[in-house]
Amino acid sequence: MTRISVALATAGLMGATLAHAGEVEVLHWWTSGGEAKAASALKASMQAKGHTWKDFAVAGGAGDAAMTVLKSRVVSGNAPAAAQIKGPSIQEWAREGVLANMDDVAKANQWDTLLPKAIADGLKYKGNYVAAPVNVHRVNWLWANPEAFKKAGAKLPTTWDEFFTAAEALKKAGIIPVAHGGQNWQDFTTFESVALGVGGADFYKKALVQLDPAALKSPTMEKVLTTFRKVKSYTDKNAPGRDWNLATAMVIKGEAGMQLMGDWAKGEFLAAGKVPGKDFACVPAPGTAKAYTYNVDSFALFKLKNEANQKAQQDLAAAIMSPEFQEVFNLNKGSIPVRLNMNLDKFDECAKTSAADFVATAKAGSLVPSIAHGMAVPSASEGALKDVVSQFWNDDKTTVAGTMDKLVAAGKSRQ
Repeated sequence: MTRISVALATAGLMGATLAHAGEVEVLHWWTSGGEAKAASALKASMQAKGHTWKDFAVAGGAGDAAMTVLKSRVVSGNAPAAAQIKGPSIQEWAREGVLANMDDVAKANQWDTLLPKAIADGLKYKGNYVAAPVNVHRVNWLWANPEAFKKAGAKLPTTWDEFFTAAEALKKAGIIPVAHGGQNWQDFTTFESVALGVGGADFYKKALVQLDPAALKSPTMEKVLTTFRKVKSYTDKNAPGRDWNLATAMVIKGEAGMQLMGDWAKGEFLAAGKVPGKDFACVPAPGTAKAYTYNVDSFALFKLKNEANQKAQQDLAAAIMSPEFQEVFNLNKGSIPVRLNMNLDKFDECAKTSAADFVATAKAGSLVPSIAHGMAVPSASEGALKDVVSQFWNDDKTTVAGTMDKLVAAGKSRQ
């Protein structure tokens, strides 16, 4: 018997003996500084209700390692209470019949009126809630160190031309222009910001959400790939394999000038005691000020046999959507509450900008899902697209024309 199954069996016995207290085992990949603080807030709210929190953290950025562990656990009948899953993957798990119906919790707490419809629809399977949303991340941010820019005599870029001018100035000042980590989701995070900035929201939707072959093999995509490759030329040779938070640390320390990364990076700046607007700058990625790529973190809730643990799971779902948790979690994580009409007084200027742009772009039709973060296309297509983009990023011999053909082929893997 494995240690995990022994622990689960023991927990099951304990849960059976306590009438109201249960255990929630939660699979997530929030292991960096700002993220770990955010996770501990959820743990505290569960413990306050008398439940036992069992942390099941698996390191690895976008959670690929976590998904491998989860699959083996579910197959062996040892599913955790909740697991960090989002986008089309929620539907994939729901189709397997392993997710719990959370409609009672959702109705009691008015989720339908508190969530934008586009977000609520992604949390349901056949009309029933099977997941609870935690936050909204804006992915198309550019983070910068003002001191590094001052030293280089550069200004914060709003266009890609300005970006390369700033990068050149930083390089001449002996500063790494762009902090980057060599993992395929990080490559694609940069790629989709370039695609949005160069091509605009309509092109982005056609090419990367609808996977339209004509858009994937167009003069616009040619320009996107050329620009993307130019960004690579301003990263350092130690980037391959680097975790995203270590790249953020380079900007925090002034070793690097800029990073293209979602707003979870802000959690790292805040955890390091840095002040937005003074110690670091947050601006939309070049050319993307009037668009917004979103990534919604959520927890899929798995079917459990133990009644006390089921009650603990329902309390967890309710706690995730509570105003108190939404506030404390997102203040630590760098994201904004997914719950609408929240008081944002405690949030910084980056978050207030993000929240205003989230509503504005939703109305304007330029709110788009992040492919890099599992929000837009089925996992097979996402994996194929990431592989093509990373190959192009990592191998200078790959051609733009050949890569466009590969993107078209990757797009067809959704069928």
